[in-house]
Amino acid sequence: MSQDFALWVYLSHTPLLWLTVTICAYLIADRASLYLQRHPLANPVLHSVWILGLVLSLTQTPYRTYFEGAQFVHFMLGPATVALAVPLYANRAIVMRAIPPMLGALLVGGTVALVSAVLIAQALGVPKDVLISLAPKSVTGAVGMAVAESMGGDPALTAVLVISTGIIGAIIVTPLFNLTGVTDMRARGFAAGVAAHGIGTARAFQVSALAGTFSGIGMGLNAILTPILAPLLLPLLLK
Repeated sequence: MSQDFALWVYLSHTPLLWLTVTICAYLIADRASLYLQRHPLANPVLHSVWILGLVLSLTQTPYRTYFEGAQFVHFMLGPATVALAVPLYANRAIVMRAIPPMLGALLVGGTVALVSAVLIAQALGVPKDVLISLAPKSVTGAVGMAVAESMGGDPALTAVLVISTGIIGAIIVTPLFNLTGVTDMRARGFAAGVAAHGIGTARAFQVSALAGTFSGIGMGLNAILTPILAPLLLPLLLK
């Protein structure tokens, strides 16, 4: 007990405390997900978020203080994204054969993701700045925030919407494809990446390495397409 208390005292006075809490929260959520046989509702990211939120609320810790300690996890998003090149290289022959249908699916999926979100929100009376923040919800956080900021949206709101989209996509992707009868792991993975970026890709890898590979491709290509589509389509949609 004395050793545990000494460790707590040390961590509580260093930024390592919140890095440790973040890792522990994810490990708990991931272990629960594994116990529940990777059920879609047992998404580790979803449950890590509320666990961390609860801890921050109970300890009355400001987000800025938390992020100072947990920013190493944020830093590792870059290397983790680059690491997606490993399964891509391993499946390069399959990927090369699927390039034409992937490009068609990318154009349709990226356009529908942006246009449908804006039109539905617009019909519900959502303000213009929120519509702009909502448009790049299906790309990775850094890209989505940059697109929103450049067009007059709120990058912080975009970050929340991006994470929410990824979590929702990761939850519904497997049941939805099972319901619709889509069995091709290339199509399932690519759709998850285009619609739900990195969180959807993590879910795709849980289901199949091939699905995860195509999900990573979809995520990367949509991150290129959306900054091109948004300036072209948003002015037309917001008239």
